[in-house]
Amino acid sequence: MKQLLLVDGSSYLYRAFHAMPDLRNRAGEPTGAIYGMVNMLKAFWSSDRTDGNAQLYLACVFDAPGKNFRDDWYNQYKANRAAMPDDLRLQIVDIYEVVQALGWPVLSVSGVEADDVIGTLATLAVDQGFDHVLISTGDKDMAQLVNDKVHLVNTMTRVLLDPPGVKEKFGVQPSQIVDYLSLMGDAVDNIPGVEKVGPKTSAKWITTYGSLEAVMAQAHEISGVVGKNLRQSLDWLPMAKKLLTIACQLDLSEQVPDWSVLKPKAPDTEKLKELYRRFEFKTWFQALGGIQAEPVNTSLQGDLFADCSETISLDNTDFSSDVASVVAVNATNLAENQVLQVHGLTLPLAQPNALFDHPTTTAAQLICELVNTRDDLQRLLEQLLQANLVCFDTETDSLDALAANLVGLAFATQAGQGFYIPIAHVQVDAQPQMSLKEILGVLTPWFTDASRPKLAQNAKFDLHVLATHGVTVAGLQHDTMLQSYVLEAHRPHNMDFLALRWINHKTMSYEEVVGKKPLQLSFNEVPIEVAAIYSAEDAEVTLRLHCALYPQLQQDERLLSVYRDIEMPSLAVLQRIEAYGVLIDAEKLRAQSHELSLRLQEIENQAYGMAGRQFNLNSPKQVGEVLFDQLRLPVVKKTAGGSHSTSEEVLTQLAENYSLPKLLLEHRSLSKLKNTYTDKLPTMIRPSTGRVHTHYAQAVAVTGRLTSNDPNLQNIPIRTPEGRRVRAAFIASADHVIVSADYSQIELRIMAHISNDQALCAAFASGEDVHRATASEIFGLPLTQVTAEQRRTAKVINFGLIYGMSAFGLAANLGITRQAARLYIDRYFMRYPGVARYMEEIREQAKAQQYVETVFGRRLWLPEINSANGPRRAAAERAAINAPMQGTAADLIKKAMIAIDGKILAQGLRSRMVMQVHDEVVLEVPNSELTELTSILHEAMTGQAWLQVPLEINIGVGSNWDEAH
Repeated sequence: MKQLLLVDGSSYLYRAFHAMPDLRNRAGEPTGAIYGMVNMLKAFWSSDRTDGNAQLYLACVFDAPGKNFRDDWYNQYKANRAAMPDDLRLQIVDIYEVVQALGWPVLSVSGVEADDVIGTLATLAVDQGFDHVLISTGDKDMAQLVNDKVHLVNTMTRVLLDPPGVKEKFGVQPSQIVDYLSLMGDAVDNIPGVEKVGPKTSAKWITTYGSLEAVMAQAHEISGVVGKNLRQSLDWLPMAKKLLTIACQLDLSEQVPDWSVLKPKAPDTEKLKELYRRFEFKTWFQALGGIQAEPVNTSLQGDLFADCSETISLDNTDFSSDVASVVAVNATNLAENQVLQVHGLTLPLAQPNALFDHPTTTAAQLICELVNTRDDLQRLLEQLLQANLVCFDTETDSLDALAANLVGLAFATQAGQGFYIPIAHVQVDAQPQMSLKEILGVLTPWFTDASRPKLAQNAKFDLHVLATHGVTVAGLQHDTMLQSYVLEAHRPHNMDFLALRWINHKTMSYEEVVGKKPLQLSFNEVPIEVAAIYSAEDAEVTLRLHCALYPQLQQDERLLSVYRDIEMPSLAVLQRIEAYGVLIDAEKLRAQSHELSLRLQEIENQAYGMAGRQFNLNSPKQVGEVLFDQLRLPVVKKTAGGSHSTSEEVLTQLAENYSLPKLLLEHRSLSKLKNTYTDKLPTMIRPSTGRVHTHYAQAVAVTGRLTSNDPNLQNIPIRTPEGRRVRAAFIASADHVIVSADYSQIELRIMAHISNDQALCAAFASGEDVHRATASEIFGLPLTQVTAEQRRTAKVINFGLIYGMSAFGLAANLGITRQAARLYIDRYFMRYPGVARYMEEIREQAKAQQYVETVFGRRLWLPEINSANGPRRAAAERAAINAPMQGTAADLIKKAMIAIDGKILAQGLRSRMVMQVHDEVVLEVPNSELTELTSILHEAMTGQAWLQVPLEINIGVGSNWDEAH
């Protein structure tokens, strides 16, 4: 077989540019279109649409700069097109270069368009006996080229267009596409059609009469406004068809003298590495065997970090082959620039490869010392006691910190050196001489000494592991994950990423050590020599990361305060909440689960009756078939793949007029509640405590909010009876009560403070119902005459606008016209001009610096605030308005939790925080401490910030969470 793959490069680059976020390298060069282009080319070539045994030819075709022959025919051709965005223009040369380096021949022919080059090559290939031509494009004009051997594919939607596909999509045959488009016109290319004629009318006319010429000949038969418009367009339509027809008989003998020019070339690996390094496409770069080198900030501040600046250099030393053989079997799997020290002998495990020639990059070797004798352990302890700062790390046999067994411990006290204590490896020929009890007996005094500064990456995990082994760590001063989170919340915070970004280091990945699932080893099965290198590297890299990250925080006192006074203290509080857990009534949940099963079955039977057949209510495909193909409900939205969307948004809109979508929404809601909570929670009770223990992720949400998972306790509905029943299963132990405390209208209060709007501040200061006050202004009524419905409308506006809701969104939410919504918004801003001013100023501030800040100084990054992609930019602008409020609320609740926890510990109370849910804290309190605890909550939650409006909290008490909230 002979196959030809053709890519509409001009279509690709525009689509890539608008689809991707505003990516840039460190030099500030835009790279989004390049990244998207490479992704699309890779997807096309590996799409399994080509025969592996075929003779393959390919080309990526771009429009040439300057005019083409269509401009001579019609001087308004494409006259309405905006100039190419500057950020895209800057990437064009690089796109050509990277496409060629990938092995794609590139074509660009002056005086013609890419469509014409593609059409000519496709026609020529079919004429010369090619079996298949596949064109990748998003341009509907190309459908005129489709025949039995020429097909189109859209790599974004993965839709393949063959002749039946064209008929299904457009309603006409491929040979009729030009006629069909001529009647419609092409707004993108500024080619007029017949006014008020769209796809349906055009397809109907072409199907009825057969061709454009036949439609024109019978124009006198077509009645109505469109018939009149058609008759007025008769003189123009031949030119429209001429402009829309792809030229398929160009002379390309100069560009393609024979097909060998279009044979794919082997990728130029070195060129790609050079380009990927410059663009900072790290994953692709590393896949080609590169190690990303980036500038390292080696400046250090404070005596605490003096040891971090040391670099170990080793002489070339001969080692006995018998000792070296201990680790030789694993050497090929280990990272570069690492050595292992066993009983004082330093073993090179790999030859160092030179990094890129970068003036600030140095390659340091890592010495890993195995600590497996009592003498080794004593020497390690001496180093720990002498060090200004020590990084520690635990290795375990599970990612469940509360159930994990300790497999090993790693330490680092200076750059270039790490220690590993093997504890529970199954390797039979290298068992340590010390038991876990003996090891912890030596190290516990150091771990529990608050005067010994300690450091870790994701320290909460390590605190849990050590606590379950009887060791309560004190003196934890730093966590590199949290340092990264405060500096750049919008980026990843795992060690592999941080090491590449901040210290030019490619770490050994966890999968390199334990393998990939399903054959993955438990860490205790990893050979000790491999585990030692991996673990010691983790500790040593964390120490070096601290030396790079912490000085960045020290340069900004507000950022440093967020890290030092909010995030680090929160870590310890969250560890105690997670370890204590929350008590649940498993029998109550099981009973509810049974009732939900009966209701779900009832809903399914009702749905079958409405549909006239059985179908899977959990299958979007089958639901779409029933709603849109069978019942012919109006199509609201389509997915990226072109199928009918059955999203919650779509079903909610349809549910206003149809019964089945409403039933489907109820089924989804109850199924989620059953599967996520009533079925699952009883199985998550930990036998050792009799409680459920969630995990609070501290470094995920860019606003600073905590997220809860395994299980997620923050998404249990509160507005539905079924959700409240789940909450009622969260109970207090004997002689205790559940106490819930949450902030009242916290984000609106923060908006009043940040915007300094006098009317909004006055409403809160006087204790007015702010929603009723807003309704009074919007509807022009005295406060006493505002109805409950008008107050609800004002509440939607108050909260909607601080989330950046538009008139369109407000209209949809309230079920009113867009004009009415616009009027409400205008009246709102007349009432609160300071809010309007704040929104405009914060947008401009965000565009200038790419971040906004909370009241406490947390930076909330908005990398797409200047994106060329309109929807992405608009979303970032909405986030710019709301993020300072969400972020400040997140900071407030964390500061309150720190204060509450501190009071409980200082006063030796038995009360315990058991959950944190958005702006709410939930505690389990002995009856005897209720009065004291209520006073602590009020003082701690209202005293964490001075705002221009008072902070108010709601405190509830009950035997379960539902009663308390």
